[in-house]
Amino acid sequence: MLRADSAQVDWDQHKKQWLVHVKIGEEVIRRPLSKTPQTAGEDVLRSLAVETAKADGYDVDPAKVSVAR
Repeated sequence: MLRADSAQVDWDQHKKQWLVHVKIGEEVIRRPLSKTPQTAGEDVLRSLAVETAKADGYDVDPAKVSVAR
């Protein structure tokens, strides 16, 4: 499994869903968290970001996951 540099979770106002941005070097992979409510807590969003990255074959440190509200 490849190590990701960082990840960010933010709310997309237009699509009304959370998006995970996983950064690996210069590459950024974006994945939606379609069934996660806008009111989800930061710990839940961090955990989902780590799971999403793992599903794509990347390992990301939960401490390097930021949540932008």
